[in-house]
Amino acid sequence: MKGDLTKGPVMGSMLLFAVPMILGNLLQQCYNIVDTLIVGRYLGSEALAAVGSSYTLMVFLTSILLGLCMGSGALFSIRFGQKDEDGLKESIFASFLFIGTLSLLLTAVVFLLTDRLSGLLNIPPEVWPQMRTYLLIIFAGIPATFFYNYFASLLRAVGRSGAPLLFLALSALVNIALDLYFIIGLSWGVSGAALATIIAQYLSGLGLALYTLLAFPSLRIAKRHLCLRASTLKTIGSFSLLTCLQQSVMNLGILMVQGLVNSFGTAVMAAFAAACKVDSFAYMPVQDFGNAFSTFVAQNYGAGLRDRIRTGIRGAVLTAGLFCTAVSAAVWLFAEPLLLLFTDPADPSAAAIVSVGVQYLHIEGAFYIGIGFLFLLYGLYRALARPGMSLVLTVISLGSRVVLAHLLSAIPAIGVTGIWWSVPIGWALADLFGFLYYRHHRRALLP
Repeated sequence: MKGDLTKGPVMGSMLLFAVPMILGNLLQQCYNIVDTLIVGRYLGSEALAAVGSSYTLMVFLTSILLGLCMGSGALFSIRFGQKDEDGLKESIFASFLFIGTLSLLLTAVVFLLTDRLSGLLNIPPEVWPQMRTYLLIIFAGIPATFFYNYFASLLRAVGRSGAPLLFLALSALVNIALDLYFIIGLSWGVSGAALATIIAQYLSGLGLALYTLLAFPSLRIAKRHLCLRASTLKTIGSFSLLTCLQQSVMNLGILMVQGLVNSFGTAVMAAFAAACKVDSFAYMPVQDFGNAFSTFVAQNYGAGLRDRIRTGIRGAVLTAGLFCTAVSAAVWLFAEPLLLLFTDPADPSAAAIVSVGVQYLHIEGAFYIGIGFLFLLYGLYRALARPGMSLVLTVISLGSRVVLAHLLSAIPAIGVTGIWWSVPIGWALADLFGFLYYRHHRRALLP
């Protein structure tokens, strides 16, 4: 069966499945970077700080929907591995209603709470007006984010990772073109950047939904599948809600750190915004590889192929380790020229922004292997029907990061550098706990 990861070469199947996901998210990062680059170059450091802080908030909100969709996707993969067609389609129907309803509620809540965000995130007064304008437009794209992530998770769960890439590529091109037209051509400022983003989001989300329904008749649900069984809802809830908590806790911790970063002023905010773009681009491939690894494990777990899973784990650890080491070296060497892309040399604060950003990348970027292994652990426990363990690892990683960031940055001799060091320390603690848990429970996890 096409898309079946229970057959064929272990690493070959996993890597072929992962490549479209990696390319797709690299494209997504490209148009996020283009947003930041154009805003920083043409609208100045205050606009860059506003859009950068908004991006961190939107990543948190998106993570809620992404977590719900990823959790359902793990269940879809297990049902697919079990060859349980009716169970798969009942799960598709129930999870669509469940996550779709939550996405509408989330949209309503964020619109109502917009004006409270300034105080919660320590936004400087000179940045808030542009940030508020950007957010009020960008929040309208939340339903589109649901559509894209839901159908992308569904297709990836059954081994079809190529289609989401095509729609993401199209939306990335549209977003870049509209950014240039709205910001430079029409001088719409941050409003133009936000409008370009949500138009692209709806194009990819609704387009992928329609494509899935038309191109994959085997995934269409029949009348008999339009039921909400208590057992199905319970299973979906256990997968989706725990994965949602894991993703949202991870990004809530980042959002809390963003508030601390904001307290150091506009230049540090802008540096953090630019450095985080480099960061995301650098380790996004290994995050997607972790998601592909999770689908591989889930399908083989459903099919009962334990030895194949063990072989996949060994290959995935080696692949992620080599990749992260190479990327860390590249980011260390090219930190300054990468950050210069996001600043206008004529801006008086450009030198300070680049200096702080280089410092961040030289500290945090040297330890990408920590986040690489953590993505594998998240994917492994999610696929083995232990999403609660992924949540525990996230709490360890982000909890220690938030606590250390506040403690270390409060020491005058350390200052903002303490925030940067808290990141790899949090990764290392979570990796250690996740590895020790697997070592002591592997017989129960893979009987």
